[in-house]
Amino acid sequence: MNENRNLILAIALSMAVLLGWQYFFAKPEMDAAQKAHQAATHAPTAPAVAPGTPEGAAPQLQHALTRNEALAEDSARVRIDTPSVDGSLRLKGARFDDLRLKKYHETVDPKSPEVPLLSPDAAPHPYYAVFGFVAASGENVGVPGETTPWKQVGNNALTPATPVTLSWDDGQGLTFTRTIAVDDKYMFTVRDTVANHGAAKVTLFPYAYVVHDGGAEGKTYYLLHEGFVGVADGTLKDATYKDFKDDKPPQTFSSTGGWVGITDKYWMAAIIPPQNQTFDGTYRASSLGHTRVYQADYRLTPRSIAPGASVTLSQNLFAGAKVVETINHYESSLGIKRFDLAIDWGWFWFLTKPIFWLLDLFYRYFGNFGVAIIFLTLTIKLALFPLADASYKSMSKMKKLQPQMNSIKERFPDDKTRQQQEMMELYKREKVNPVSGCLPMLIQFPIFFSLYKVLYVTIEMWHAPFFGWIHDLSAPDPTSILNLFGLLPYHIPAFVPAFLSIGIWPVLMGFSQFFSTKMNPPPADPVSAKMFTYMPLIFTFMMAGFPAGLVIYWTVSNALSAAQQFVVMKRQGVEVHLVENLKLRHFGRWLSGLLTGKSSAE
Repeated sequence: MNENRNLILAIALSMAVLLGWQYFFAKPEMDAAQKAHQAATHAPTAPAVAPGTPEGAAPQLQHALTRNEALAEDSARVRIDTPSVDGSLRLKGARFDDLRLKKYHETVDPKSPEVPLLSPDAAPHPYYAVFGFVAASGENVGVPGETTPWKQVGNNALTPATPVTLSWDDGQGLTFTRTIAVDDKYMFTVRDTVANHGAAKVTLFPYAYVVHDGGAEGKTYYLLHEGFVGVADGTLKDATYKDFKDDKPPQTFSSTGGWVGITDKYWMAAIIPPQNQTFDGTYRASSLGHTRVYQADYRLTPRSIAPGASVTLSQNLFAGAKVVETINHYESSLGIKRFDLAIDWGWFWFLTKPIFWLLDLFYRYFGNFGVAIIFLTLTIKLALFPLADASYKSMSKMKKLQPQMNSIKERFPDDKTRQQQEMMELYKREKVNPVSGCLPMLIQFPIFFSLYKVLYVTIEMWHAPFFGWIHDLSAPDPTSILNLFGLLPYHIPAFVPAFLSIGIWPVLMGFSQFFSTKMNPPPADPVSAKMFTYMPLIFTFMMAGFPAGLVIYWTVSNALSAAQQFVVMKRQGVEVHLVENLKLRHFGRWLSGLLTGKSSAE
């Protein structure tokens, strides 16, 4: 009676933890991401604010318009067109505030709208970058600001082959010339030249900032960082949006080389100063009505410009998708310190990075990330083969000892303590480790988590298709047992929890684990035996809400484990009733055991 009570309690707690995690963490994260993405592209919000220079000018109230209306308000623009992005540069203030990503779309349909990244300050969710100068205290000189009407020299669009040149004269002896170039990916180069035609020396502080409004607020991920990101003196600076609740003061830091910015799950806008120069960086937030505005900025050391002299400064803006190869290329080619930290590899970076490297390697060869996941599974199995081989040999010995274990149960049917003592003596005498069979699974959990992290944070997996009905390996299986996997003519409502709407691949995973466990000798402890009986069902529910790529990995891994165990058991002379285990009557007995509370091992 106590055993049954303990079993029921253990199963209830396990199901509560697993299903609770799905309901309160995994599903809210996915829902929040989806709603935030929809809001960022469609829904109107509270007015945005336009912070001034890093000196801290007061925010100005803007009228909230649609994105297209906001762009139409500032018709003086320079078109941007590259193989990776399109959009425009606002001449007023020389602001980067209109950028869309050509290679990424809002849905898996390639005809759906391009993903918008940067947006004007009057749009629903402003996201923009500005480069400028501020005069030293006490100097009365003109510097370009938010409303400065820059003029374009020529009328060409900004492309990788054609940089654009802007100019502005303050009318008091200072001439500002800005040349903006862009590559075929996501890196802009901003080269400023300031010439002093006046009679007095001028001192200017160069600055840059990135602004993102409250559209990003409220998204909380437990496996992913979103918010401020940057590097100062080789150290990651990754303050979250929560760090600036309740009007907390700005976070400041100084560094020689590095970068600062604001990152989303897959996209980032980061300003990058010259890597051999010192800057003062700041993360700050301000409120306007019901929305919050977040700003990452830096200010460089002062430039003194004597009469008749000029000074030139080159800075960079990254605005685009956090593609691993692209990020690594910029780090090495431009010498940007620890730019790889733009991607949140997590605490297990020593596993997530190699796993992604292997996945990317297989993808380049096969052209499909689903196939790459299968070959990654094969590679991991080969790497763990020695450990798994020793484990399966021990389990084979356990199966050989099954008659003696049954004999002990018959000799001491009512004395559980004596049973355990005799079992331990038997294990010791035969040199068998009863827990060795758990080692491969325990080792797989960090790998499993790291693969989940890779699928979750790398944009390479976003909208990556497999075969058949899997069009996005980073999303759960879209089929559902509730409509017989699409055979019934209705869609499952969005409010139905993922663990109830089980897809085809989670079901296949459950079967693969069921068959794999049936090859193992049942634990001597009846409670443990019953727990093992329930595990495939628990994992089926749990995996229903996980990315399809992860479920494919687990399914293939189970199949390979069963095959390896079959070979080892045959070599050890252990009889394997594999064909009988695959008969439906055994599955029926297993299902009956679940319903009646009796283990099929009994």
